[in-house]
Amino acid sequence: MSLQQQLAAEDIEWRRHERDDRVEFVADLGPRDHSAVDVVGDTVIVVAGDEQYEFDVDSDARAFITNGVLSIEVDR
Repeated sequence: MSLQQQLAAEDIEWRRHERDDRVEFVADLGPRDHSAVDVVGDTVIVVAGDEQYEFDVDSDARAFITNGVLSIEVDR
């Protein structure tokens, strides 16, 4: 299941932004006790509260969470 499908199943809204050199995914995780994101190899791992989401990327990715907002940038 893709990240978008996983987030939608949890009623978390997300947006996809197309840029010339990258694609950005942004989701507001809201206030959670614990939120973290990491990129390990070709996998992005998101932990939000008691939930964990993982998905594979085909190229370099950067991910971060600021004030409960998850941002993932994937190079084209």
